[in-house]
Amino acid sequence: MEENNFEETKKTVLIVDDEKPIIDVLMYNMIHEPFNLIEAYDGEMAIDMALKYKPDIMLLDVMLPKIDGLTVCKRIKSMMNIPIIMISAKGEEVDKIVGLEIGADDYITKPFSVREVVARIKANLRKAEISDTYKEQAPVERKREEEHDKIITIGEIYINLDKFEVKVRNKPIDLTLREFEVLKYLALQPGQVITRETLLEKVWGYEYYGDIRTVDVTIRRIREKIEIDTSSPKILITKRGIGYYLSSKEK
Repeated sequence: MEENNFEETKKTVLIVDDEKPIIDVLMYNMIHEPFNLIEAYDGEMAIDMALKYKPDIMLLDVMLPKIDGLTVCKRIKSMMNIPIIMISAKGEEVDKIVGLEIGADDYITKPFSVREVVARIKANLRKAEISDTYKEQAPVERKREEEHDKIITIGEIYINLDKFEVKVRNKPIDLTLREFEVLKYLALQPGQVITRETLLEKVWGYEYYGDIRTVDVTIRRIREKIEIDTSSPKILITKRGIGYYLSSKEK
């Protein structure tokens, strides 16, 4: 699709995969979705297309010729703040962990359904819009909101919902928007065990499709930032076989 054919009311999705049949299937099935669709078939082309068209979100395969998908993700994230959904034919957790740690917002493993892809694209776009809305507020409007902060204090955790701020043991913690939303959801129900499926649906914003490792990886990243000893967490607790909860006990 050429840029002069774009509809301004639609979000632009850049689909990157070296397998043309996969892109063709996605493009064909997503033609009636509220998206402008563009495609790329290797890492170099993906970066060029991203810089040229400034997409609102990228669907990015891990295994790409010329420049691999993980490197593309890292470079794009250093140049523009857009959601990136990684795609891989591999199911190894290490791929997912690496992808999320270099900045990917979500992860899909092949084979996948178009319905799942569309749901995740829409969910990540909604999250990005929430973040952008807050960042683009005029200083006066932001100050007015800050006068009515919503504060949650649970044990050693302090969360300011309006300012997107988290402190643990009085130390500011730098969380991504997704990490913040997970912690917030747990904090609103202290002591209550929340299943991985519920977190996936409520925080990521799409129905559960069977891959809960995205939740586990995000939980692990949060623990690395808030726990003194991640091997023996005292704040973000695992209920084996069920899910996670926030402890309200002071440590």
